[in-house]
Amino acid sequence: MSVVPFGNDPAKIARYQAFWRRADVTRPLVGFTLVGWFPLGEFAACRAWGSADTLTPGMIDPEAFLDDHLRMLREGESMDDDLIRGACPGQAAIPWLPGIAGCTLRILPQSILGEEKQVPWEQALDVGLDAGNPWLCKYLEFAQALVRRAEGAFPVSHSPEIGPTDLHAMLRGHTSSILDLTDDPERSAELLWKMGELFRDLTEEFWKHVPLFHGGWFDAQYSLWAPGPIIRMQEDATAVYSPALYRRFVQPVDRMLAAHFPSSFIHLHSTSMFLLDAIFEIREIQCFEVNQDALGPPVAEMIPYFQKVQAAGKPLLVRGSFTPEEVRRLMDALEPRGLFLNIMVNRMDEVDALRPLVGM
Repeated sequence: MSVVPFGNDPAKIARYQAFWRRADVTRPLVGFTLVGWFPLGEFAACRAWGSADTLTPGMIDPEAFLDDHLRMLREGESMDDDLIRGACPGQAAIPWLPGIAGCTLRILPQSILGEEKQVPWEQALDVGLDAGNPWLCKYLEFAQALVRRAEGAFPVSHSPEIGPTDLHAMLRGHTSSILDLTDDPERSAELLWKMGELFRDLTEEFWKHVPLFHGGWFDAQYSLWAPGPIIRMQEDATAVYSPALYRRFVQPVDRMLAAHFPSSFIHLHSTSMFLLDAIFEIREIQCFEVNQDALGPPVAEMIPYFQKVQAAGKPLLVRGSFTPEEVRRLMDALEPRGLFLNIMVNRMDEVDALRPLVGM
């Protein structure tokens, strides 16, 4: 049982520093969490929306979320793991950037998703960061409410947001956005660049409103403390791009984003593994995070990709639910330096079974 609130002992930061440096260590950085892929159900405030189909900024009362945020963070007081735990506005339940970009947010049973707009080029290219945007104002209001409640005991971070290709697909339509690359490559490149700037500007604006945590930056979705300015990059829509299309249209944008943040990391799924070589060419990306999705390939098939990241000399964060046998495979196949296993569990007895397998 940790005597430090939320288990956020500052001594843990040394392990994060070693992770980013890929320093020689005897075991990986390891954390366990009871929070699942879809945190919407964790918040009583969301249930207050009743049968509403769409979400508006006025429906969100940040103060109504705070007790549940703290309840989730308190797992750190009994886990006895390596994690620094923090919070972001809505803990990934609310997709802020699609709202900021003008998309309707649909309330689904387990999540909230931005609805694609299929707007003409002129409207898509006009999207940018407006200080008076009600979604931006609510996002920053929520962040400041978390900062006040934290009182320095836990870090507050940006929320996980969709990336430039995802925004292109949302604004122009997922099918149209792919056809755009061939039918109108110049405006496609312009829109992707503008969406990259929006993504960058939102991240930079957010960090003006929250304090550092023990001298470092933080990403709450992955409990990832970092020694320098951080951005969580994402290009899920590239699952249907070819490597040539990625290199031509997306690589320059991702390079720009990574160059602005010394502790940049990119979020990936198994569907993007065929693009790894093209992403490795962006030397400015400092860290790779890969979700081990429940419906994706098994761990045994993903291990060669994990090894490829490590062979490229990059820190690797793997997040997912694992059986004891899968954890053994990961520990046998991967080197501990620069490795972070963020393990999702359903019960505390799973933690007890997995701890000795990761060297704890």
